[in-house]
Amino acid sequence: MTPSSPGAQPFGAPSGRAAVIAGVGGHVPPNVVTNADLVARLDTSDEWIRSRTGIASRHVVTPGTATSDLAVEAGRRALKSAQDSQVDAVVLATTTPDHPCPATAPAVASRLGLTGVPALDVAAVCTGFLYALATGAGFIACGLADRVLVIASDAFTTIVDPDDRGTAVIFADGAGAVVLRAGEADEPGALRSVVLGSDGELSDLISVPAGGSRQRSSGTPGQPGDEFFHMAGRATYRHAVERMTAAALRSLEDTGWRPEDVDRFAAHQANARILDAVAERLGIGPQRQLSNIEHVGNTGGASIPLLLSQKAADGSLTAGDRVLLTAFGGGLAWGAATLTWPEL
Repeated sequence: MTPSSPGAQPFGAPSGRAAVIAGVGGHVPPNVVTNADLVARLDTSDEWIRSRTGIASRHVVTPGTATSDLAVEAGRRALKSAQDSQVDAVVLATTTPDHPCPATAPAVASRLGLTGVPALDVAAVCTGFLYALATGAGFIACGLADRVLVIASDAFTTIVDPDDRGTAVIFADGAGAVVLRAGEADEPGALRSVVLGSDGELSDLISVPAGGSRQRSSGTPGQPGDEFFHMAGRATYRHAVERMTAAALRSLEDTGWRPEDVDRFAAHQANARILDAVAERLGIGPQRQLSNIEHVGNTGGASIPLLLSQKAADGSLTAGDRVLLTAFGGGLAWGAATLTWPEL
């Protein structure tokens, strides 16, 4: 989603309409699950979880709470931040829709008082927010919308095997959102570069094998546990580090920035080891990294906007900061983006 030549124009510039962040919001369910809670039922320890993931606690939905519930609250907060209750479109990134059919975005839009506007789901797993961000920016660039609410929301624990130590300690639930408005390419908050990529030949590294048309059309019920999220940990780690680093460098090149120009690095909160490895390859020190994984875990596609919302609220992210975003997830899919943080 970025021109192929070095020194590319800011995203949306060809039409003269750039997508500018005008509001941000985040939400996590109130139910907290600590490492001690998991140790009580899994063959693990607090030290093992912390050393491999950097996570101490995470927020988890309780029975009856769905992805749309998290999305509505994050969207409401983003609209309040933007000081506007109306947008022209809603884009929702999620791996855990309320139902296989219909999409979840129309219901979210309706609950936010936005009935009648176009609303759609985007599925790109943990890179979902960047794909949704690009989609919303595309709506603005082509003149289809002047304001777009972009939400990423996942009740990821609903697809994780609670007895799988490898995934149950990592994944959590939450939502984050931004409001995009049409603006100028050189103003704070404008998306400068958006880089996206995928490799479907490696789709089996991160998947939920059962429940889709492939398994259903086979006429077989599938293997026990196939209804849960599966991840090949070591291979995923390697590809995550390589793909996020490459996408980040490409986005920086297109923007005309060097790694040392970045004030705040906001990566998908996959696990602490991946975050440290990517930052080290980019030459971005700890003082410039934004992280909330210790207390929210890996919230899937929601992790970047949730991180931005929390860090803007606590003052770690301020107007004028040059921000680099990057993510990696199932598909395989990955991406990166740059912007200068606006005054909100």
